[in-house]
Amino acid sequence: MDKILVTRPSLPKYEEYIAEIKSIWDTKYITNFGPKYTKFIDLLRERYGYEHIDLQCNGHMLLQNILSCIKPGEIITTPFTFVSTTLAIVNSGHTPVFCDIKKEDYNIDVDKIEELITPKTVAIVPVHVYGSPCDVDKIQEIADRHNLKVIYDAAHAFNVQVNGKNIGSFGDASMFSLHGTKVFNSIEGGMGVFKSREMLDEVKSRSNFGIVDGITEYDGVNSKMNEFQAAMGIVNLNHLDESIKNRKEIVTLYDKELKNIKSLRLLEKREDVVYNYAYYPILIENSDFSADGLMQYLSEYNIFSRRYFYPAVNDMPLFKNQFETPIAHEISKNILCLPIYAELSKAQVSKICNRIKEYFQNEQ
Repeated sequence: MDKILVTRPSLPKYEEYIAEIKSIWDTKYITNFGPKYTKFIDLLRERYGYEHIDLQCNGHMLLQNILSCIKPGEIITTPFTFVSTTLAIVNSGHTPVFCDIKKEDYNIDVDKIEELITPKTVAIVPVHVYGSPCDVDKIQEIADRHNLKVIYDAAHAFNVQVNGKNIGSFGDASMFSLHGTKVFNSIEGGMGVFKSREMLDEVKSRSNFGIVDGITEYDGVNSKMNEFQAAMGIVNLNHLDESIKNRKEIVTLYDKELKNIKSLRLLEKREDVVYNYAYYPILIENSDFSADGLMQYLSEYNIFSRRYFYPAVNDMPLFKNQFETPIAHEISKNILCLPIYAELSKAQVSKICNRIKEYFQNEQ
């Protein structure tokens, strides 16, 4: 029986990628801001209208480099995220302060941010969880009143729009993950979008050992995107719209099949958002069942889901602290992400849904 994995990378035809990388053998340029890197940025700028863009080897290092541009202090963020968000905060010299989330969309609760602001607070790092946008207007209003930077972890949100604007238009900067598990990938990689040219220049320098005009000015790292990653991004960009269309059809089928199961809460969708259908989370709201139990049941039929995100970051020993985030704690215990990728067939989705109905005893 074939395995149905929680995700699979989108890959172009072999011949298409080979055609794109062929010129690398002519130029002998394989890294260090080469022609593929430049071409990739130009294509992204043309498609999304972003003026200031950088590309790096992965989203984590890009976020860390962005946060390194801000003076050390406290950063308010969410505990309901992949641990990379918090590690980027810590590794850039900051202290994470965890704010609880909203049950409706699993994003940071904007009504609880201000009570966490202190004289040491320097920034807010919200996460567009599962590609569902945060309350960007309220967050910006809070940040403006308290003179704080807003850096979005938009790892899940590539190609998302809110109120007719591309999601990278908000805040001082946004980081998008281009990892193989995401809607759009460059094998691994990260895209940064910046409000100011000054932050772009510093982040780009930090990715190249902090060098400016031959002299190291920043405590930089080596996180440049190489030409083979850029080439994959260039080619995959040709197929992004088709991939998202397929994902939307999968989500529509999941919604139809699972909406009447009383023990499940499905992620609500907003009318003002154009989604990328990156994830399909389900929240189990009946104590007679569990995310672990459903995950195990599905695995018996070679269907592999993921406890994403579990545990909440501030429930991990490394980051356990005094901040109480009861909603994030409960959500993390009871949420499960189902398989979704562009090549998942409708027959496979139906199989998954039938097994889920069996687990809940066809509850209506």
